[in-house]
Amino acid sequence: MFVSMQVFTQPRSIIITCHKWLAPALTAEVKELGFTPVRVFQTGVELMGTVKDCIRLNLHLRCASQVMYSLKAFACDHPDELYQALVTLPWEKLMAADGYFSVTSNVFHPTIQTNLFANLRVKDAIVDRMREKTGKRPSTGSGLTGAVVYLFWKHQEAEIFLDTSGETLAKHGYRKLPGKAPMLEALAAATILSTKWDRKSAFVNPMCGSGTLAIEAALIATGRKPGLLRGQYAFMHLTGYDPAVYEEEKTLLAASVKEIPGLKIIASDRSELAVTTSRTNAVAAGVEEFIHFQVCNFEHTEIPEDPKGVIMFNPEYGERLGDEIELNATYAAMGDFLKNKCRGYTGYVFTGNLDLAKKIRLKPSRKMEFFNATIDCRLLEYELYAGTKREDKQVPVSPAT
Repeated sequence: MFVSMQVFTQPRSIIITCHKWLAPALTAEVKELGFTPVRVFQTGVELMGTVKDCIRLNLHLRCASQVMYSLKAFACDHPDELYQALVTLPWEKLMAADGYFSVTSNVFHPTIQTNLFANLRVKDAIVDRMREKTGKRPSTGSGLTGAVVYLFWKHQEAEIFLDTSGETLAKHGYRKLPGKAPMLEALAAATILSTKWDRKSAFVNPMCGSGTLAIEAALIATGRKPGLLRGQYAFMHLTGYDPAVYEEEKTLLAASVKEIPGLKIIASDRSELAVTTSRTNAVAAGVEEFIHFQVCNFEHTEIPEDPKGVIMFNPEYGERLGDEIELNATYAAMGDFLKNKCRGYTGYVFTGNLDLAKKIRLKPSRKMEFFNATIDCRLLEYELYAGTKREDKQVPVSPAT
């Protein structure tokens, strides 16, 4: 049975969710923080920990969506069974009786035609329990501004969680101007973390759009974690929350920011509006000083001499923004640019159109799978040799006769 403060010290299952195919990058982040995953699946990672651990995870993770602390797993085959299982939990010891909470859910059961009905049964159980034990009832709504309860119910198995995040962690809070078809911040971070970039060498991002890739690169290189840009989480509304724990963790985040002498991140776009948008977002993220912005066609982007440099494109891919026929020439020009102007670099192209990617006319050394919203995408890696492979090999000299 839970008592006040116990969730902050009692280890239970924690599910960290993420967008599809971000789990490998998320797993690496979790391990870097010293946690041991007990399960990794396509849209998340499971580990054991406390709500205090959830505070740390919320502030550090770049690729996550929500951090969920499990309260109870149970068999369930009807909405009335759902209510009966939840009305027995001591909600009065988890949140304020006169406070505010919301419910979210993912439900796959034939008795539930809409998740809103399942949410209502969860709310009824919590409110009825609160009223019985305290004589008061909390207010509820759809806004994720207080405590948040999450239900997962599939077939005959259900689990109820405290969502310690509230608003999604996948948005990192600096994008004041979204730009045209922006890349989700968590996705951008995951793609960068999947590259061979050493976080010290040059990072070049032509076609930068709203600047998400360049900004995430600067945040990653300098050790700036998402928690530095956000000040509101659902865990703050749980009974027993100690603000000192949060403040201490945030102080550690600030202390972990590092200087990278000579760090050079270049973001270019032919649209002056896009570059202005990128700069505005970089200022909000606190990394404008690390990014050199250029208004130019991608062929004229500055490529610093750097044997470990990385260049990364996120071009249009037809389904959303442009005519695929017109993009054929763009992709072909990208291939020429990579081959002729970026020798010695490692190149990356993120695209949701593999037919267009063939126009690059370079053989990728790796193909990494991602999803951008509902679009199946690939991050293609290209080794851009400083010379040809034949030139790089030593040719034996025949002995004189």
